[in-house]
Amino acid sequence: MKIATFNINNINRRLPNLLAWLAAAAPDVVCLQELKAAGAKFPLSAIQQAGYGAVWAGQKTWNGVAILAKGAEPVLTRNALPGDPDDTQSRYIEAAVGGVLIASLYLPNGNPRPGPKFDYKLAWFDRLIAHAASLKAAGVPAVLAGDYNVVPTAVDIYPTTSWSEDALLQPESRAAFRRLVDQGWTDAIRTRHPDTPCYTFWDYKRQRWGRDAGLRLDHLLLSADLALRLADAGVDKAVRGVDGASDHAPAWIVLADRPRKRTPALNNDEMLGRRRRDR
Repeated sequence: MKIATFNINNINRRLPNLLAWLAAAAPDVVCLQELKAAGAKFPLSAIQQAGYGAVWAGQKTWNGVAILAKGAEPVLTRNALPGDPDDTQSRYIEAAVGGVLIASLYLPNGNPRPGPKFDYKLAWFDRLIAHAASLKAAGVPAVLAGDYNVVPTAVDIYPTTSWSEDALLQPESRAAFRRLVDQGWTDAIRTRHPDTPCYTFWDYKRQRWGRDAGLRLDHLLLSADLALRLADAGVDKAVRGVDGASDHAPAWIVLADRPRKRTPALNNDEMLGRRRRDR
């Protein structure tokens, strides 16, 4: 199973880019962020014609997340991150595909800081950590994929000091990401490429794409059982260089059919049963 995450940065504006990448890369599951499209504005017909079923939580102007499944309909389990019923920002969606629980998330940017936007980022991170702990406790095979708006370490950014005050690199942001990973999740890209930057984002400003002045913001975290199935991972960097591109490139993983060490597989119904019992 090939699972990708892609901050599309306006799905309707980038639809030709998205469809071309889907045809070339043929991922089985795609997590999209920053749709910038609400309700009926989501291009479902074009997605279906490309061979994908979809669930999405859109929002006008900003935010919005989706999960696409090749030749299948994702089984929606959540369309919001639990923990704050007053949070109306569309930043989290979760669905079962092929016996795996897939989450597409778009963590808040947090700028400017200090201030309410950075506070919201850290509070949202705390809610994600709590929800991830519940998934782990339930024993659900899960992938937490998306734009985390965190640069985890110095390896994940080009040599510079120009981002030093940005919310993406703050000790609090990095510590929250580490707390999440330390629950027992595997950072798939870094596991497969321990010493390679593997940038996924290049800002439009200051010729950062041409200079390869990138950041790794998009991550796929795997539950322990799925980490045993990790066969490959990478970034489709060339997608960032085509006309009309998003400022992000897709990051992806490949899960083998069988783990390196045998663990019991779950079908969608069994997995959803575990989720219901855990609620």
